[in-house]
Parts: sequence; C-alpha cells; structure tokens
Amino acid sequence: MSDVKARFGRPLRLALVGGGPASWIGRMHRSAALLDGWWELVGGVFSGDPVRSRTAGIELGFAPDRCYPDVDAMIAGETAREDGADAVAIMSPNDTHYPAAAAALDAGLDVIGDKPVSHDFAQACDLVERTRRKGRLFAVVHGYSAYPMTRYARWLVKDGAIGEPRFVQVEYLQGSNATRVEDGPLNRRLEWLFDPARSGLALVMSAIGCHAQHLASVTIGRQVARVAAEVGALVPGRRVVDHVSALLEFEGGVRGTFTATNAAAGAENDVRLRVVGDRGLIEWCHREPSYLRLAMQGEPLRVIGRGDPYLPGEVIAGGRSPRGHPEGMLQAFANIYGEVAQERMARSLGDPLPAFQYPRIEEGAHTMGFIEACLASHERGGWATVAPLPAQ
Repeated sequence: MSDVKARFGRPLRLALVGGGPASWIGRMHRSAALLDGWWELVGGVFSGDPVRSRTAGIELGFAPDRCYPDVDAMIAGETAREDGADAVAIMSPNDTHYPAAAAALDAGLDVIGDKPVSHDFAQACDLVERTRRKGRLFAVVHGYSAYPMTRYARWLVKDGAIGEPRFVQVEYLQGSNATRVEDGPLNRRLEWLFDPARSGLALVMSAIGCHAQHLASVTIGRQVARVAAEVGALVPGRRVVDHVSALLEFEGGVRGTFTATNAAAGAENDVRLRVVGDRGLIEWCHREPSYLRLAMQGEPLRVIGRGDPYLPGEVIAGGRSPRGHPEGMLQAFANIYGEVAQERMARSLGDPLPAFQYPRIEEGAHTMGFIEACLASHERGGWATVAPLPAQ
C-alpha cells in the first residue's frame, strides 16, 4: 500500500456534515483527516441553520459556494462537480446521523460517521444494507479501538497469547454530567444532548457507552450475544439515561461486565479494558494509552509500549513517533481516516483490498442492537438477547 497514494494521483475529497468552528469533535475530525495527507477538505454543512452554516464554513476557510445550507444541497452540489467530494464525514447531532448517511450512500459517496450510526437498530440495519447494495465504504469513528496498543491487545487475543478468552471487563467513566447541567444555561449542543428525542435511546450509550462495548467486542473478536442490564440515571430527576451497568455474554460463552456513566463526579474520560484468558490477562487504560499490560500466570508483569520494535508491523504502523512520545485520540482518528482512504484508493485502482481493522457499519449496527437489548433487559428484569445483523 506504500505507493497507492502516488498511483491514485491526489488526496480524496471529503465533505463535512457538522463540526462548526466551536465544535471540538469537528476539530478532531478535520485534523485527523488532514494529518497524514490522505484527504482534502472541500466544504460541507456546518450548522442546521443555513445562514450559520455559510458563515461557519467561511470562517473555517472553505469557499463560499461549497458552504451549503443543508445535506441535500451539499450532495446535489458535490455530485454535480467534476472535483466533487468522494466521501462524507458526519459529526452533527445524533438525530441527523442516519438521514445524512443514507443520503450520502444513495448518492454513491463513502461515509465516515460519528456514533451512534442511527436512532435505533432497524435504521442501523438499513444503513448496513444500503452500504452493501451500493458497494460503498462506511467507517464508524470508534477511536479507542484504533490506538496501536488496543490493536495489539486484539492481536494478542487472536494469536492465543493469553489462551482462550474467559472474561472481559470494560468501563467508561466520565464526569461531564455529574451535576444537573440540564438546568442551564444551555448552549446549542446541550439543548439537543438533553432532549431524549434527539440524543438517542440512552444518552450515555450514544455518548460513551457505545465506545466501551465496541472496544470489548473487537478486542476478543466476538459480538455480545445477550445482556442483563440496569439502565437509569444517577442524578436525581434526570430525564435522560446517564448510567448503564450490565452482565455480558459474548458469542462462545465468554462472560463479561460493562459499566458506562457520564455522571461520575471527578472522572475524566476514564476508559479501561481487561481481557482474561485461561493463561493470563491483558489490561489497557486510556490514561496511559501508549502502554499495554500483559500478565501471564506465574510470570512477571510485562509493560509493552507503542513503538517497541518487536511489535507486529500493523501495530507499529498505527503510531507516528518513538516510544515515550505521547500520542492520543487525534492519531487514533487519523488511523481510521487513513485506512478508509487507502481502501478506497485500492478499490479504485483495482488492487487487492487491504485487511484493515477500522470499525465498519456492521459494528455500528451491532452496537445499536446492544443498546436496545440493554433497555429490554432493564424493562423485563432479566437477560435479553442482542438481535443479529442482516445476513450478507
């Protein structure tokens, strides 16, 4: 893949949905897309208000005629141009993800979508089918699974280094909603975030819990088969879900526990993963993302660092600086953007398609099935089965 960019002849062109000047996730997406030179940003829709969209786009440096009032206008405008967008990146409020992605796929554009991919499992399955029918690429930006050391954890499990997986622990604790933020004053982001009709089936799952579930599933290479969950709010009187805890059973009978809350006072984006096999365990923590702990039964603890020369080539390729130099979410996002671009270029050139690990729409759809199963489990007070994906 080292010469695919040269043979393709240009960066891929990316249009944006959401991510105005004040949006931190917008800055993350834009910076990640540009980091390794795989993409060129060409324009987009930067607000649900047409006037604000134009103003925001110009402020970000885009040509006025490519700062569109809405998604339909953007897709019409870009598909009519000889230099039109090759793909769309979606980072707008949750309730816009599905319609924007569906419209882009129907227009023959690839999609890089923020989570959640849709409002519910049925919509997510529809996106899976549209992606397959149109022969497009659809990546979901689950950045935690794109860190080199979480990818190495996946490699170790697949290689059998810790033996047969037996148990998984995953948690995501955050304190952004530990107080009654919804009592105001509310900015535009908080207005939609605390509106249950717009933020999704369960706010904490749409915001952060989906990342934890995805990280656990991809690390052991198994989907969640059924759950026994408690769903609710830790903050008294809150209308949206800020806490989910669950017992998990993965395919093949692997057991697990899951906790996600954004109402944990003092917590700062604390993501932790532990996978226990019959020979040892691996641990990863977002506070030290460049290191992975490997503890084998009866052996000294090993701390493995990103950039160690003996790591597999695909793991080393996910980093950009020597061991000890910090890397984080931006570089993880860039790994996803870069892999989508390389696969798209390879497909256009008729090359064999690379076996990249970036999260795909099928994984996003499984997450929506997981969320619905958690809600069903809580309602009935027992185990609930996670719905299967559409057959390929």
